Amino acid sequence: MNKAIFILLLAVMTFSSCETSETPSDCESKICDQSFSYVMVSFTDKNGLGVPVKNYSAVNKRTGDTLKSATLASLSLVAGTYVIADDSHRKVLAENGDDIKISGTYEATNQTKTATVKIAGGKCACHIQKLSGPDKIAFD
Repeated sequence: MNKAIFILLLAVMTFSSCETSETPSDCESKICDQSFSYVMVSFTDKNGLGVPVKNYSAVNKRTGDTLKSATLASLSLVAGTYVIADDSHRKVLAENGDDIKISGTYEATNQTKTATVKIAGGKCACHIQKLSGPDKIAFD
C-alpha cells in the first residue's frame, strides 16, 4: 500500500511540475550586455553654467507617474544635472517611447522651465533609449 501511495505522489508531483513550468518568452533569445543606461538633462543659466533647480520633476505623460532614479541618487553630478530615467525604468516605459515632461524652477529668478523628452524602454528592451528632446534646458 505504501508503495502505491509513493508512486501516486510521484506521479502527481511530476505532472504538476509540468503544468507550472513557464513557457519561453520572446525576450529569452535576446542577449543583453551588463552596461547600465541613463538619460540626463542639464539646467543652465543664460551664460550656459549649470544651475540647481527647485521643484525638479520628470513625469511620464502617458501614465502620470513621476520618474525617480534611486539607483543614481548617490552620484555626485555637476550642478544642474539630473537623471531623468535609467534602466530601472525600462519596463514602465513604452517600447515606442513615452513623452517625459521635465520641469524645474531656477531659484535666482523664480523662473520655471519645462521640456519634453521622449524615452523608449519596453518589457524586452535591454536598455532605455532617448529618442528625442533637449540635453539642456536654459533659463533666460
